[in-house]
Amino acid sequence: MSERFVVIGAVAAGPRAACRAKRLRPDAEVILLDKDDLISYGGCGIPYYVSGDITDEKELRSTTFHMLRDESFFRDAKGVEVLTRTLATSIDRKNKVVHIKYLDSGKEETLAYDKLVLATGSQPFVLPIPGNDLDGVFTIANLHKAIEIKHRLSSGQVEKAVVIGGGAIGLEMSEALADLWGVEVTVLEYMPQVLPRIVDPVMAKMVEAHLREKGLQVVTNSRIKEIKGEAGKVRAVVAEEGVYPADLVIMSVGVRPNSQLAREAGLEIGPFGGIVVNHRLQTSDPDIYAGGDCVENYHLLTGKRFPMPLGSLANKHGRIIGTNLAGGTEIFEGCLGSFVMKVFDLSVAGTGLSLQWARQEGFPAAHALHNQTDRAHFFPGSAIIHLQMVFDPRTQRVLGVQGLGPAGDAVFARVGMAAALIRQKATIADFSSFEVPYAPPFANAMDALNALANVADNIVSGRMRTIEVDEAVARLYSGDEMALFVDLRHKKEAEPYEARYPGRWIWMAYNDVRRRYQELPSDKDLLLVCNSGMRSYEVQRFLDQVGLKRNWVIHGGMNVLRRQGVDLLK
Repeated sequence: MSERFVVIGAVAAGPRAACRAKRLRPDAEVILLDKDDLISYGGCGIPYYVSGDITDEKELRSTTFHMLRDESFFRDAKGVEVLTRTLATSIDRKNKVVHIKYLDSGKEETLAYDKLVLATGSQPFVLPIPGNDLDGVFTIANLHKAIEIKHRLSSGQVEKAVVIGGGAIGLEMSEALADLWGVEVTVLEYMPQVLPRIVDPVMAKMVEAHLREKGLQVVTNSRIKEIKGEAGKVRAVVAEEGVYPADLVIMSVGVRPNSQLAREAGLEIGPFGGIVVNHRLQTSDPDIYAGGDCVENYHLLTGKRFPMPLGSLANKHGRIIGTNLAGGTEIFEGCLGSFVMKVFDLSVAGTGLSLQWARQEGFPAAHALHNQTDRAHFFPGSAIIHLQMVFDPRTQRVLGVQGLGPAGDAVFARVGMAAALIRQKATIADFSSFEVPYAPPFANAMDALNALANVADNIVSGRMRTIEVDEAVARLYSGDEMALFVDLRHKKEAEPYEARYPGRWIWMAYNDVRRRYQELPSDKDLLLVCNSGMRSYEVQRFLDQVGLKRNWVIHGGMNVLRRQGVDLLK
């Protein structure tokens, strides 16, 4: 007698598991159910549908060969029965049945299973503040809400919008509202930076500067008190620091695993509210599997469980679950939380732990910054990318890499390579010697990722001493007379700064230092200035040799300050 596999949830992990199981076990009966009528869509594409980059929501639900993934598609092409508008109300584990309710008719019945899959996703967190239910306040919960938001935009109902939350989804939605539709957008973030936890402040400041360049108002450390309305419709967001008028509010303050069904069934739930699974993605009941946003993943660096709501992980989970439903023994070892996103003209990506996160986990972490062109500097179209490496100086194991640069594949490629290496417990030396394909249109002979590792090696070995850009700027602005900025760039680059900070900023060309070093004072802190830090490091090595050891490389150089929107001449 053939087995019956029942899959609850039909967006990402669920369809992947159902179809994989049916391919491997054609004799099995596979039933996929969901409370919604729109299924198997690319939820990560919602901001690009709202923005107009994707014109029709059906594109998010279509295959690469332009077939709509609806009930008939799964039945006819995949051999999977689909029940939409069908709510799973409870699970009877003892008798191995799911209690379901057909939402259109109200009819209730039971559905027996041999193996069960929970792919119930996540649900957006709603701030418990007055006005959170006003007309015009949205969370990005599903495709229906995206369709309604786009309708309001296209019909001219929105002039001003407030996005509550400066995480990845919040920033993607901010761009969607502002870029095509010309909406005046304000981003309110509770933490001191956008993209908290997943990138460090040095990168976050670059993102914030770019958002402001694009006309967005970005407010960090915002404390929201209420959402005000008129005649039931949203009119403004009230925070401690001010009032922000709005015709539309997007609440993007994180998601929570949708694990209530599992909890009520007595399955083990983790500290973040997600379903606990083993490496085979089985729950505490071996006949019930779970995957996607509703589970807690094992972090390969911290060894702890954590939620990571990513479509890429959900699809990986789904394939593994489908294999194991069919009798396989595939495992999901864990993940690093790798991500990439577009912010207007920028790509931002990361993998592993940020510096802040690593230190919170007890690592004595340090970091290295590097920036250089994404391909040979002489090749047309080359552009600067910024990379950061987080590492444990005791073992030199790399804990994370972040990147930022022009929208495109350059940052994505480097962070993707880093993710593969970090999974293998790679050290700084492994990154330094890692073989990267080279041709001038694609990379440098010494790739940016290799060069980043070389900077980390110089720091951890004590050959390179750095001062962070924030500290250097603070010393400059405070009038610290013990700090002398030595500009190693071309004269035309240095002259405006010499004029602005006489006696505290001097020009000494990189190729003149060996001849003129005796002009430098030995009783001051020499802060070495160049665009990336590379020339400064070479000069530092020479100055150390001649006894002028009170010198520091400004970490990342002037390129970091420029990208952060810091103008030292103002």
